[in-house]
Amino acid sequence: MPLAVSGTTDEDCLSMIELVRDTYRYRELIWALALKELKIRYKRSVLGFMWALLNPALLMVVLTLVFSTVMRLALPHYAIFLLSVLLPWTFFSQSLSYAVEAIVANGDLIKKIAVPKMVFPVAAVVSNIINLLLSLIPLALLVLLLRHPFYWTWVYLPVPLLALAIFTLGMTFFFAAANVYYRDVAHILQILLTAWFYLTPIIYPLELIPARYQWIFKLNPMIYVINGFRLAVYYGMLPKAPSIVASFVCAFLSLFLGFAIFRKYQDNFVFYV
Repeated sequence: MPLAVSGTTDEDCLSMIELVRDTYRYRELIWALALKELKIRYKRSVLGFMWALLNPALLMVVLTLVFSTVMRLALPHYAIFLLSVLLPWTFFSQSLSYAVEAIVANGDLIKKIAVPKMVFPVAAVVSNIINLLLSLIPLALLVLLLRHPFYWTWVYLPVPLLALAIFTLGMTFFFAAANVYYRDVAHILQILLTAWFYLTPIIYPLELIPARYQWIFKLNPMIYVINGFRLAVYYGMLPKAPSIVASFVCAFLSLFLGFAIFRKYQDNFVFYV
């Protein structure tokens, strides 16, 4: 079944009101599912939740050695430059990776109980927000260890975090719905995320790209969504107003489209899971 969406602006507004209302109504169920996801993820792991701190830290070490030592990317405190946006990207990619299977994996539950389908993608995002917040601890410690300035702009981080969460939630709704009808989506998503990672200025600054090609990279919505993290943590700056507006435009556009598609087809999920 092809995924498509049509409707009026009024219908879109109503669907957003429905999303907010149901998220609040089923908040306890969402929280329980998020905690269950975290417990399953770290089950039988000796270090348990410590992996939320170690995974980004170990990846940072590898990438720092490659790009600051082997490839000699001349940036002071490259580890902080990298980690400031690697952590938000990890949240984004892990949320999509878990949410794409959220409906299919809970097919038996959906067939037996009249449970709202939207709680599963939302729970995947919530569980990874917890991971992201925990992973900010090694970033703060690294800033102190390397004696990088601890800028007051850290207080701005909730703003790009909100834009990122909204953008991610919209993407999870779309991929979770698409995977119900086309199971190849889960495999295609991993390839897409790999390509998306390298097309986003995470391991390199955008200025490294020749000026004549930068407009292509600026079509990538993730640039605007995660830009505030690097500016606040590494540069001690706040984004300009157009950049902030662009990040939330991308975020809400993702949410509107993603949830509209999810809402349109959710009643038929039970026949395909």
